[in-house]
Amino acid sequence: MIPIRVGLIGCGKVGSIHAAALQAIPEAEFVAACDANADRAGAFAAKYSVAPFTDVAAMLKGGGLEAVIIGTPHPLHAEPAIRAAETGVHVLVEKPMAANVADCDAMTAAARKTGVTLGVISQRRLFEPVQRIKAAIEAGKIGTPMLALFLQYSWREPSYYHSDPWRGKWDTEGGGVLVNQSPHQLDILLWLMGPAAEVSGYWANVNHPNVEVDDTAVASIRFRSGGLGSIITSVSQKPGLFTKVHVHGSNGASVGVETDRGATFIAGVSTIAEPPLTDLWTVPGEEHLLPRFQDDDRSAFAAVDATAHYHALQIRDFVRSLRDQRPPLVTAEDGRAVVELFSAIYRSNNERRSISLAPKS
Repeated sequence: MIPIRVGLIGCGKVGSIHAAALQAIPEAEFVAACDANADRAGAFAAKYSVAPFTDVAAMLKGGGLEAVIIGTPHPLHAEPAIRAAETGVHVLVEKPMAANVADCDAMTAAARKTGVTLGVISQRRLFEPVQRIKAAIEAGKIGTPMLALFLQYSWREPSYYHSDPWRGKWDTEGGGVLVNQSPHQLDILLWLMGPAAEVSGYWANVNHPNVEVDDTAVASIRFRSGGLGSIITSVSQKPGLFTKVHVHGSNGASVGVETDRGATFIAGVSTIAEPPLTDLWTVPGEEHLLPRFQDDDRSAFAAVDATAHYHALQIRDFVRSLRDQRPPLVTAEDGRAVVELFSAIYRSNNERRSISLAPKS
Protein backbone atom coordinates (compact mmCIF):
# COMPACT_ATOMS: atom_id res chain seq x y z
CA MET A 1 0.00 0.00 0.00
CA ILE A 2 1.34 3.43 -0.96
CA PRO A 3 1.09 5.68 2.12
CA ILE A 4 -1.01 8.85 2.14
CA ARG A 5 1.19 11.95 2.05
CA VAL A 6 0.26 14.14 5.02
CA GLY A 7 1.20 17.67 6.00
CA LEU A 8 0.79 19.32 9.38
CA ILE A 9 -0.44 22.90 9.81
CA GLY A 10 0.52 24.32 13.19
CA CYS A 11 3.81 23.37 14.84
CA GLY A 12 2.83 24.19 18.41
CA LYS A 13 2.29 21.93 21.40
CA VAL A 14 -0.34 19.62 19.94
CA GLY A 15 1.62 19.45 16.69
CA SER A 16 4.29 17.37 18.41
CA ILE A 17 1.69 14.75 19.30
CA HIS A 18 0.44 14.57 15.72
CA ALA A 19 3.98 14.33 14.39
CA ALA A 20 4.82 11.43 16.71
CA ALA A 21 1.55 9.72 15.83
CA LEU A 22 2.14 10.15 12.09
CA GLN A 23 5.57 8.56 12.35
CA ALA A 24 3.99 5.50 13.97
CA ILE A 25 1.48 4.90 11.16
CA PRO A 26 2.72 2.94 8.13
CA GLU A 27 -0.32 4.04 6.11
CA ALA A 28 0.77 7.70 6.37
CA GLU A 29 3.90 9.52 5.23
CA PHE A 30 4.58 12.74 7.13
CA VAL A 31 6.15 15.03 4.52
CA ALA A 32 5.60 18.71 5.41
CA ALA A 33 5.00 21.08 8.31
CA CYS A 34 3.72 24.66 8.23
CA ASP A 35 3.76 27.41 10.83
CA ALA A 36 3.58 31.18 10.51
CA ASN A 37 6.65 31.40 12.76
CA ALA A 38 9.59 30.61 10.46
CA ASP A 39 11.96 29.61 13.27
CA ARG A 40 9.42 27.25 14.78
CA ALA A 41 8.52 25.76 11.39
CA GLY A 42 12.18 25.21 10.59
CA ALA A 43 13.06 23.60 13.91
CA PHE A 44 9.97 21.41 13.85
CA ALA A 45 10.57 20.29 10.27
CA ALA A 46 14.21 19.51 11.00
CA LYS A 47 13.26 17.43 14.02
CA TYR A 48 10.89 15.28 11.98
CA SER A 49 12.82 15.39 8.67
CA VAL A 50 10.01 17.00 6.69
CA ALA A 51 9.79 20.05 4.43
CA PRO A 52 9.20 23.38 6.25
CA PHE A 53 6.68 26.00 5.13
CA THR A 54 5.45 29.29 6.55
CA ASP A 55 2.57 29.73 4.10
CA VAL A 56 -0.36 27.30 3.84
CA ALA A 57 -1.00 28.05 0.17
CA ALA A 58 2.65 27.36 -0.67
CA MET A 59 2.59 24.06 1.19
CA LEU A 60 -0.62 22.99 -0.53
CA LYS A 61 0.84 23.92 -3.90
CA GLY A 62 4.31 22.49 -3.48
CA GLY A 63 4.05 19.77 -0.88
CA GLY A 64 2.45 17.05 -3.00
CA LEU A 65 -0.04 16.47 -0.21
CA GLU A 66 -3.10 14.26 -0.10
CA ALA A 67 -4.18 15.21 3.43
CA VAL A 68 -3.42 17.77 6.14
CA ILE A 69 -3.85 17.80 9.89
CA ILE A 70 -4.65 21.21 11.38
CA GLY A 71 -3.40 21.99 14.88
CA THR A 72 -3.60 25.78 15.00
CA PRO A 73 -5.53 27.66 17.72
CA HIS A 74 -9.29 27.01 17.48
CA PRO A 75 -10.41 30.25 15.80
CA LEU A 76 -7.77 29.67 13.10
CA HIS A 77 -8.98 26.25 11.96
CA ALA A 78 -11.39 27.39 9.26
CA GLU A 79 -9.11 29.27 6.85
CA PRO A 80 -6.50 26.52 6.29
CA ALA A 81 -9.22 23.85 6.23
CA ILE A 82 -11.09 25.69 3.49
CA ARG A 83 -7.89 26.33 1.54
CA ALA A 84 -6.96 22.65 1.71
CA ALA A 85 -10.43 21.50 0.68
CA GLU A 86 -10.48 23.90 -2.26
CA THR A 87 -7.27 22.32 -3.54
CA GLY A 88 -8.64 18.78 -3.18
CA VAL A 89 -6.68 17.91 -0.03
CA HIS A 90 -8.40 15.94 2.73
CA VAL A 91 -8.55 17.57 6.18
CA LEU A 92 -8.34 16.27 9.74
CA VAL A 93 -8.70 19.10 12.24
CA GLU A 94 -7.93 19.17 15.95
CA LYS A 95 -10.74 19.57 18.43
CA PRO A 96 -12.83 21.62 18.59
CA MET A 97 -13.64 21.76 14.90
CA ALA A 98 -13.84 25.56 15.16
CA ALA A 99 -14.73 28.28 17.63
CA ASN A 100 -18.18 28.87 16.13
CA VAL A 101 -20.82 27.12 14.03
CA ALA A 102 -20.45 29.47 11.07
CA ASP A 103 -16.84 28.38 10.61
CA CYS A 104 -17.88 24.73 10.87
CA ASP A 105 -20.46 25.24 8.13
CA ALA A 106 -17.98 27.03 5.87
CA MET A 107 -15.45 24.22 6.32
CA THR A 108 -18.07 21.56 5.59
CA ALA A 109 -19.34 23.40 2.51
CA ALA A 110 -15.83 23.62 1.08
CA ALA A 111 -15.23 19.91 1.67
CA ARG A 112 -18.52 18.93 0.06
CA LYS A 113 -17.88 21.12 -2.96
CA THR A 114 -14.68 19.31 -3.85
CA GLY A 115 -15.60 15.92 -2.41
CA VAL A 116 -12.78 15.72 0.12
CA THR A 117 -13.09 14.12 3.55
CA LEU A 118 -13.24 16.38 6.61
CA GLY A 119 -12.78 14.80 10.03
CA VAL A 120 -12.24 16.01 13.59
CA ILE A 121 -9.88 14.71 16.26
CA SER A 122 -11.64 13.20 19.28
CA GLN A 123 -9.27 10.41 20.21
CA ARG A 124 -10.83 9.72 23.60
CA ARG A 125 -13.59 7.87 21.75
CA LEU A 126 -10.96 5.19 21.26
CA PHE A 127 -10.23 4.71 24.95
CA GLU A 128 -11.01 1.07 25.77
CA PRO A 129 -13.57 1.91 28.48
CA VAL A 130 -15.37 4.35 26.14
CA GLN A 131 -15.51 1.67 23.46
CA ARG A 132 -16.85 -0.75 26.07
CA ILE A 133 -19.68 1.64 26.95
CA LYS A 134 -20.56 2.22 23.31
CA ALA A 135 -20.70 -1.54 22.66
CA ALA A 136 -22.90 -2.11 25.72
CA ILE A 137 -25.35 0.58 24.64
CA GLU A 138 -25.52 -0.74 21.08
CA ALA A 139 -26.12 -4.25 22.45
CA GLY A 140 -29.09 -2.97 24.48
CA LYS A 141 -27.50 -3.84 27.82
CA ILE A 142 -28.83 -0.72 29.58
CA GLY A 143 -32.04 -0.44 27.58
CA THR A 144 -32.47 3.02 26.10
CA PRO A 145 -29.94 5.62 27.30
CA MET A 146 -32.05 8.05 29.32
CA LEU A 147 -29.75 10.06 31.59
CA ALA A 148 -26.16 11.14 31.09
CA LEU A 149 -23.61 13.03 33.16
CA PHE A 150 -20.40 14.76 32.13
CA LEU A 151 -18.47 15.85 35.21
CA GLN A 152 -15.03 17.46 35.04
CA TYR A 153 -13.16 18.79 38.05
CA SER A 154 -9.78 19.81 36.66
CA TRP A 155 -7.20 22.57 37.09
CA ARG A 156 -5.13 24.95 35.01
CA GLU A 157 -2.31 27.00 36.51
CA PRO A 158 -2.04 30.68 35.57
CA SER A 159 1.20 29.73 33.79
CA TYR A 160 -0.84 27.57 31.41
CA TYR A 161 -2.67 30.63 30.09
CA HIS A 162 0.60 32.54 29.82
CA SER A 163 2.28 29.75 27.84
CA ASP A 164 0.74 30.90 24.54
CA PRO A 165 -0.46 34.43 23.72
CA TRP A 166 -3.78 33.17 22.32
CA ARG A 167 -4.91 31.37 25.48
CA GLY A 168 -7.56 32.76 27.81
CA LYS A 169 -8.98 35.37 25.41
CA TRP A 170 -12.33 35.37 23.65
CA ASP A 171 -11.03 36.58 20.30
CA THR A 172 -8.04 34.23 20.04
CA GLU A 173 -9.26 31.12 21.89
CA GLY A 174 -13.00 31.39 21.34
CA GLY A 175 -13.85 30.47 24.91
CA GLY A 176 -12.50 28.70 27.96
CA VAL A 177 -13.21 25.38 29.59
CA LEU A 178 -16.14 24.68 27.27
CA VAL A 179 -14.06 25.24 24.13
CA ASN A 180 -10.70 23.88 25.20
CA GLN A 181 -10.96 21.21 27.91
CA SER A 182 -14.52 19.90 27.33
CA PRO A 183 -14.95 19.01 23.62
CA HIS A 184 -13.72 15.42 24.05
CA GLN A 185 -16.32 14.62 26.67
CA LEU A 186 -19.03 16.61 24.91
CA ASP A 187 -18.32 14.50 21.84
CA ILE A 188 -18.52 11.27 23.87
CA LEU A 189 -21.79 12.46 25.44
CA LEU A 190 -23.36 13.10 22.04
CA TRP A 191 -21.90 9.88 20.60
CA LEU A 192 -23.56 7.86 23.34
CA MET A 193 -26.82 9.80 23.73
CA GLY A 194 -27.49 11.15 20.25
CA PRO A 195 -28.13 14.75 19.18
CA ALA A 196 -29.12 17.46 21.65
CA ALA A 197 -32.48 19.16 21.21
CA GLU A 198 -32.40 21.85 23.89
CA VAL A 199 -29.84 23.22 26.34
CA SER A 200 -29.85 25.60 29.26
CA GLY A 201 -26.56 26.66 30.81
CA TYR A 202 -24.36 29.09 32.68
CA TRP A 203 -20.67 29.87 32.80
CA ALA A 204 -18.42 31.64 35.28
CA ASN A 205 -14.81 32.50 35.98
CA VAL A 206 -14.28 31.16 39.50
CA ASN A 207 -10.60 31.68 40.26
CA HIS A 208 -8.67 32.80 37.15
CA PRO A 209 -9.02 36.60 37.43
CA ASN A 210 -6.38 37.31 34.77
CA VAL A 211 -8.26 35.28 32.15
CA GLU A 212 -11.20 36.63 30.14
CA VAL A 213 -12.93 33.32 29.49
CA ASP A 214 -14.85 30.73 31.48
CA ASP A 215 -13.12 28.33 33.83
CA THR A 216 -16.42 26.74 34.90
CA ALA A 217 -19.73 25.92 33.21
CA VAL A 218 -22.90 23.99 34.01
CA ALA A 219 -25.71 22.94 31.71
CA SER A 220 -28.83 20.80 31.38
CA ILE A 221 -29.60 19.04 28.11
CA ARG A 222 -32.67 17.43 26.57
CA PHE A 223 -31.70 15.06 23.78
CA ARG A 224 -33.82 14.39 20.72
CA SER A 225 -34.25 10.82 21.96
CA GLY A 226 -36.06 12.15 25.04
CA GLY A 227 -33.10 11.48 27.30
CA LEU A 228 -31.69 14.08 29.68
CA GLY A 229 -28.16 15.17 30.45
CA SER A 230 -26.19 17.22 32.94
CA ILE A 231 -22.83 18.95 32.55
CA ILE A 232 -20.52 20.36 35.21
CA THR A 233 -17.14 21.19 33.75
CA SER A 234 -14.44 23.18 35.48
CA VAL A 235 -10.71 23.83 35.61
CA SER A 236 -10.97 25.67 38.93
CA GLN A 237 -10.24 22.75 41.30
CA LYS A 238 -6.71 22.66 42.71
CA PRO A 239 -5.53 19.98 42.52
CA GLY A 240 -7.52 18.53 39.64
CA LEU A 241 -9.72 15.63 40.69
CA PHE A 242 -11.25 13.68 37.80
CA THR A 243 -13.26 13.76 34.58
CA LYS A 244 -16.14 11.31 34.04
CA VAL A 245 -18.95 10.45 31.66
CA HIS A 246 -21.79 8.26 32.97
CA VAL A 247 -24.86 6.95 31.16
CA HIS A 248 -27.94 5.49 32.83
CA GLY A 249 -30.47 3.39 30.97
CA SER A 250 -34.18 2.67 30.94
CA ASN A 251 -33.67 -0.74 32.56
CA GLY A 252 -31.94 0.86 35.55
CA ALA A 253 -28.42 -0.15 34.55
CA SER A 254 -25.55 2.31 34.48
CA VAL A 255 -22.19 2.43 32.73
CA GLY A 256 -19.41 4.96 33.06
CA VAL A 257 -15.85 5.98 32.31
CA GLU A 258 -13.33 8.08 34.14
CA THR A 259 -11.52 9.50 31.13
CA ASP A 260 -9.00 11.44 33.22
CA ARG A 261 -7.69 11.31 36.76
CA GLY A 262 -6.45 14.54 38.28
CA ALA A 263 -6.02 17.48 35.91
CA THR A 264 -6.40 16.68 32.21
CA PHE A 265 -3.07 16.52 30.39
CA ILE A 266 -1.74 19.50 28.45
CA ALA A 267 -0.69 18.67 24.89
CA GLY A 268 3.03 19.11 24.40
CA VAL A 269 3.60 19.87 28.10
CA SER A 270 2.44 16.92 30.18
CA THR A 271 1.58 13.30 29.48
CA ILE A 272 -1.41 11.11 30.25
CA ALA A 273 -0.24 9.69 33.58
CA GLU A 274 -3.29 7.71 34.71
CA PRO A 275 -5.28 5.14 32.73
CA PRO A 276 -8.84 5.84 31.61
CA LEU A 277 -10.98 3.41 33.58
CA THR A 278 -14.43 1.87 33.50
CA ASP A 279 -15.60 3.29 36.85
CA LEU A 280 -19.29 2.31 36.77
CA TRP A 281 -20.89 -0.93 35.53
CA THR A 282 -24.24 -2.19 36.84
CA VAL A 283 -25.36 -4.14 33.75
CA PRO A 284 -27.58 -6.99 35.00
CA GLY A 285 -25.50 -10.12 35.41
CA GLU A 286 -22.24 -8.27 34.70
CA GLU A 287 -21.76 -6.26 37.88
CA HIS A 288 -18.93 -8.58 38.94
CA LEU A 289 -16.95 -7.72 35.79
CA LEU A 290 -16.01 -4.19 36.93
CA PRO A 291 -12.71 -5.20 38.61
CA ARG A 292 -11.73 -7.25 35.55
CA PHE A 293 -12.55 -4.35 33.24
CA GLN A 294 -10.37 -2.04 35.32
CA ASP A 295 -7.49 -4.54 35.26
CA ASP A 296 -7.84 -4.73 31.48
CA ASP A 297 -7.88 -0.94 31.24
CA ARG A 298 -4.69 -0.65 33.30
CA SER A 299 -2.96 -3.34 31.25
CA ALA A 300 -3.90 -1.65 27.97
CA PHE A 301 -2.62 1.68 29.27
CA ALA A 302 0.69 0.20 30.42
CA ALA A 303 1.33 -1.27 26.97
CA VAL A 304 1.30 2.03 25.05
CA ASP A 305 2.32 5.68 25.17
CA ALA A 306 -1.22 6.88 25.72
CA THR A 307 -0.42 10.51 24.90
CA ALA A 308 0.28 9.64 21.25
CA HIS A 309 -1.29 6.18 20.89
CA TYR A 310 -4.94 7.19 20.66
CA HIS A 311 -4.13 10.05 18.29
CA ALA A 312 -2.33 7.50 16.12
CA LEU A 313 -5.37 5.21 16.20
CA GLN A 314 -7.65 8.00 15.03
CA ILE A 315 -5.25 9.28 12.37
CA ARG A 316 -4.93 5.70 11.10
CA ASP A 317 -8.72 5.43 10.93
CA PHE A 318 -8.87 8.71 9.00
CA VAL A 319 -6.21 7.60 6.50
CA ARG A 320 -7.92 4.24 6.05
CA SER A 321 -11.25 5.97 5.52
CA LEU A 322 -9.71 7.73 2.51
CA ARG A 323 -8.58 4.41 1.07
CA ASP A 324 -11.88 2.68 1.86
CA GLN A 325 -14.02 5.63 0.72
CA ARG A 326 -16.04 5.63 3.93
CA PRO A 327 -16.71 8.25 6.62
CA PRO A 328 -14.03 8.62 9.30
CA LEU A 329 -14.69 7.75 12.94
CA VAL A 330 -15.43 11.39 13.82
CA THR A 331 -17.07 13.28 10.98
CA ALA A 332 -17.45 16.99 10.31
CA GLU A 333 -21.08 16.66 11.41
CA ASP A 334 -19.91 15.22 14.74
CA GLY A 335 -17.46 18.08 15.16
CA ARG A 336 -20.11 20.65 14.35
CA ALA A 337 -22.49 19.16 16.93
CA VAL A 338 -19.94 19.76 19.70
CA VAL A 339 -19.39 23.38 18.62
CA GLU A 340 -23.14 23.90 18.38
CA LEU A 341 -23.57 22.53 21.91
CA PHE A 342 -20.96 24.68 23.65
CA SER A 343 -22.08 27.72 21.63
CA ALA A 344 -25.64 27.13 22.84
CA ILE A 345 -24.43 27.02 26.46
CA TYR A 346 -22.71 30.40 26.04
CA ARG A 347 -25.80 31.78 24.32
CA SER A 348 -28.10 30.43 27.04
CA ASN A 349 -26.02 32.16 29.69
CA ASN A 350 -25.94 35.45 27.79
CA GLU A 351 -29.65 35.46 26.92
CA ARG A 352 -30.83 33.87 30.20
CA ARG A 353 -33.02 31.31 28.43
CA SER A 354 -32.94 27.78 27.08
CA ILE A 355 -31.72 27.35 23.51
CA SER A 356 -33.33 24.96 21.01
CA LEU A 357 -31.04 23.09 18.65
CA ALA A 358 -32.98 22.37 15.49
CA PRO A 359 -31.94 19.43 13.28
CA LYS A 360 -29.58 20.63 10.54
CA SER A 361 -31.14 20.31 7.10
